Amino acid sequence: MGKNSRKQDTKEDRKVSESNGKLEDDVDALYKLPLAEFTAARNTLAGRLKQGGRGNEADFVKALVKPSISAWAVNQLYWKHREAFDRLIAIGERFRQAQTPRLARKMVDIRGALDARREALSEVSDLATALLRDAGHNPTPDTMRRVTVTLEAMSVYASYASIPDAPRPGRLTHDVDPPGFESLASLMPGASRMQKEPARVTKSQETGHAATSTRRKAESTADVRQLKETRQARIAAAKVSVQEAKGLLIEVRARAQSLEAAQKKAYADAKDAAKERREAEERFEKARAASEEAARHAQSRAAEVKQAVKAVEDAKRTVEKASKELEKLFRESPVNRQYVR
Repeated sequence: MGKNSRKQDTKEDRKVSESNGKLEDDVDALYKLPLAEFTAARNTLAGRLKQGGRGNEADFVKALVKPSISAWAVNQLYWKHREAFDRLIAIGERFRQAQTPRLARKMVDIRGALDARREALSEVSDLATALLRDAGHNPTPDTMRRVTVTLEAMSVYASYASIPDAPRPGRLTHDVDPPGFESLASLMPGASRMQKEPARVTKSQETGHAATSTRRKAESTADVRQLKETRQARIAAAKVSVQEAKGLLIEVRARAQSLEAAQKKAYADAKDAAKERREAEERFEKARAASEEAARHAQSRAAEVKQAVKAVEDAKRTVEKASKELEKLFRESPVNRQYVR
């Protein structure tokens, strides 16, 4: 009886696991859709789950938020250009490693990692621009700035996997800001050990022995040294972050200027095209009016020709009739009769 119960539990667990996996796939499919189709597809999925007796899952799906345009673009990068997206994440991890206390002073390594990261960001930003245009959206400078910032934040979050409440790639609903400096500093090597040091000092104070006091002084010295190293690492990381932020700002400004110039050119081209279209329409109207006038003139000439042909035919018949009458009179004339005798 116990074995049967365990088998039944195992089957139920398997069904639940398969159901959960199917739901995850369905939710992922929602975030792969064109942005305009998200809401209708979400409501359809929620209704299907509710009809199937899965009320909790239906409520979960119904609560899913439609992504912003910039978050949607980053989601599509994850689903449709995973290789480029993962490359950005991997480069972000190498950049983080270059900021560790052991490597923090090697600015050459940091600059190399920074340059690689910029190139990866530029590549995925271009892909995002193409995705937006292909989907009929306008990749404005503000939209692309928010896409770039979100990609930057995703790179940082992926490098520090233990950050709580990190955004989930492929299911973003809004723009993401990079984690604060304090959150990153708490994840640096040695930070957790330093947080535990006061507990050991407190225990040593309870003993009151001279040997423990000596150890406490040594530990205090180690704490100071560790604090200094961590502080230096934070300063180095902050300097690099400032450099990166400045570089990113320059790049975003340049991209924004380029997009603004392209937008102005597009507006100018559209204005010229509209002018040419109006001129072409005017020429077409004139040509059509001239064609209609020529057609009317041709019809008038055709009517005149028809009348002239009719007049000629009438005249011809008149001549024929007059000729016959003349011939008849000529035959009936006395002179002609005498001549005939």
